[in-house]
Amino acid sequence: MRSVTSRAIHIAQHGGPEQLQLVQVTVGEPGPGEVRVRHHAVGLNYIDVYQRSGLYPMNLPVQLGMEAAGVIEAVGEGVSHLQVGDRAAYASQPPGSYCEVRVMPAKCVCKLPDGISFETGAAMMLKGLTAQYLLKRTLPQGGLQAGDFVLFHAAAGGVGLIACQWARALGLRLIGTTGSDEKCALALANGAEFAINYRAGDFAAKVKELTGGKGVKVVYDSVGKDTWDQSLDCIAPFGLMASFGNASGPVAPFSPGILGPKGSIYVTRQTLFTHIATRESTQAMADDLFDIVLSGKVQIHIAQRYRLEDVQQAHVDLESRRTTGCTVLTL
Repeated sequence: MRSVTSRAIHIAQHGGPEQLQLVQVTVGEPGPGEVRVRHHAVGLNYIDVYQRSGLYPMNLPVQLGMEAAGVIEAVGEGVSHLQVGDRAAYASQPPGSYCEVRVMPAKCVCKLPDGISFETGAAMMLKGLTAQYLLKRTLPQGGLQAGDFVLFHAAAGGVGLIACQWARALGLRLIGTTGSDEKCALALANGAEFAINYRAGDFAAKVKELTGGKGVKVVYDSVGKDTWDQSLDCIAPFGLMASFGNASGPVAPFSPGILGPKGSIYVTRQTLFTHIATRESTQAMADDLFDIVLSGKVQIHIAQRYRLEDVQQAHVDLESRRTTGCTVLTL
């Protein structure tokens, strides 16, 4: 058995960024269905904040992080789609990517095309696969066609900038919301047809104005508490409210009875990890993501880089909404 040492970020209890501690760990050989990966870059995501804070409770202590890219160092029994030396990237449960080396399940690890760098791979897997399942799999009644309006909150974030570009490639008319005029400009530069600073007033009224009073077919919402009520007023009859995050806090309980008078609308709460539960679905979604990135129609914007040991500051900046696009931890 060959073991290696690795720097890693652990939390021993839920709380603020100060709970993120740099430690040395020993990493052994992969078991059946597992691989050992040496990371070249690690992605930062808002789900990491939820897990650190306890909004998504974890069994402690735990090593955080949900995506990364690197090279396969060892392959366990039964793994056939990866070999030692392969470039690879993933978004995967269980958490643990905040490190130099880890052993993990192989089913959600994909070969990274040569035309995509390690940093781009680390930055795009969780966010890009999220955009993929939203725009391709989380659809209103009758689906989406070119020319349809959609509303996407946090449009200047990592998922949002990918979704803006991908929606444009699909011919969708994406209305993005952000928290500042500067972020609105960024969303527009990346394919949003319209952008609204939701801190400046009633975004629902603006959405109705932009759509000629009809509303949008679907709202994609990772903000949660702060945008929920107005979002329901943006949706056309029989449209879809798709919640996939809680950046401003969880949505308060509500009565399903309100959905009828608002247009018999549908509500769903989505998570990536249901969509990538099998090797086959993970690979199909990743292939779609790789193709759109390699085509140049979607570019991955890495706007922030932090050293692994500076992860506390990375979390501070992410929670304070000072970041745009994607963030990576460098090794």
